[in-house]
Amino acid sequence: MKRVALFGAGRIGRIHAANLAALPGVELALVSDPMADAARELAGRHGAQVASSIDAVFADASIDVVAIASPTTTHSELITRAAAARKHIFCEKPVDLSVDRAQACARAVAEAGVACMIGFQRRFDPTFNAAKERLDAGEIGTPEMLVITSRDPGAPPVDYIRQSGGIFRDMLIHDFDVFRWILGDEAVWLSATGSCLTDPAIAEAGDVDSTAVTIRTKQGRLCQINTTRRAAYGYDQRFEVLGSKGLLACGNHKPTEVTLATSAGTSHDNPEHFFLQRYREAYRLEVTHFFERLQDGKPFRTTVEDGVAAQRLADAAAESMRTGQPVRLG
Repeated sequence: MKRVALFGAGRIGRIHAANLAALPGVELALVSDPMADAARELAGRHGAQVASSIDAVFADASIDVVAIASPTTTHSELITRAAAARKHIFCEKPVDLSVDRAQACARAVAEAGVACMIGFQRRFDPTFNAAKERLDAGEIGTPEMLVITSRDPGAPPVDYIRQSGGIFRDMLIHDFDVFRWILGDEAVWLSATGSCLTDPAIAEAGDVDSTAVTIRTKQGRLCQINTTRRAAYGYDQRFEVLGSKGLLACGNHKPTEVTLATSAGTSHDNPEHFFLQRYREAYRLEVTHFFERLQDGKPFRTTVEDGVAAQRLADAAAESMRTGQPVRLG
């Protein structure tokens, strides 16, 4: 039995809490959150206890794993403290808003010899994962170009945007990870631009809400990523890989697959409304994977090093947009 302490009782913490509580051989033992009412409600729902303090979590020898679903600004400190306490770590993206601090986390994890997996849940989405497996099986030959569309139905609150690190570090971090995972290649050249098209308050907060990124890899492959904080029709999550022998395309998920056809035209459901619905199964599968790998000792699908690599791309994109010039990556 693995006993888990969860940091964060907010939106993503509630998703992870439910999945942890449902796993055989796993006990959600403690919930820690500065919002005491949220921590009590979530702990009570799943038969856990509220942690008396952060220090108490790390001092508790019965806790095997910490799951970090707290705000981004807390991630690196909690990772390094968990490593020092010799506790295994599952942490939501990103590792940190600073590449240097993210690298320090990677060193701390390696030196402690503990497991650390970063929650890039899109690698566990059944549709995306099936495309990756078929790509690796050679169905479309050698991959040459990747196009990623990633559009939210609406922006988060401006107060969140102010402390998010910017759209490249907050939103596109997932797309940068998908790029590396799908193509199995690294970037050597990146160009990014952005605009504020949906809400002037986002610009006032120092960010943009719409971006376009182009990447060239070591092997000369190309990737284009387009994102926006506003898609009126739902949560738009697609990508396609063009290869030497064909194309693999991943479409949106919809609440139902019912199509209505009448004399007035044909209609079907819009995409799922938000990431909590679109990636519901991916969140369950990634936590399951984490504990399976703890048990069998095989490599994790996402590591702290993947978190560092995605952060480097996010920083390069932010620099390119700021300067108006492409960035070369070594």
